[in-house]
Amino acid sequence: MMLHKTEKARHELMPGVRSLSLRERSLLLLADGKPLQELQAMYHGVGRQIVDDLMRAGYLRPAGPELSDQAPAAAMPSMVLAPHAPLRSLAGTRMYLFDICERMFARRNPQLATQYHAALRDARDRWSMLDVGEAMLEEVGYLAGAERAEAIRERMAQLLPQEAPALSH
Repeated sequence: MMLHKTEKARHELMPGVRSLSLRERSLLLLADGKPLQELQAMYHGVGRQIVDDLMRAGYLRPAGPELSDQAPAAAMPSMVLAPHAPLRSLAGTRMYLFDICERMFARRNPQLATQYHAALRDARDRWSMLDVGEAMLEEVGYLAGAERAEAIRERMAQLLPQEAPALSH
């Protein structure tokens, strides 16, 4: 079964709106056109509960003709106009990096987590965001090993828009 965001989810993802957790927002960013099983497997299996909660709260729904109550495409933000294409965006990549920052640094080194959060928020273009990402990956390599850093790098490459070069070692 494929899932799609509802109008409520689109509103949640608008700038300045923050009622969900970072993980919930990250999952919402990636949800359109993704198979239910793929979303449930996120966050080491915790995605199952997050997906269930988001569906119950009206943020996600199964794909199908019942989506007719949504606003016309012209009224929707541009990032959701292609619901069947995987979301590849700088915003999605940034959310992923925020999540990695939380998981890898928040408990071990809160000051470092705060620095990376600020750096990601201040990164206004692709290159500055990628610089922050690469610095984070270097730290991840020290803390969790090169394999973990490489897995994160590969996932970032999947999230980046097509024209964006993948992060190099």
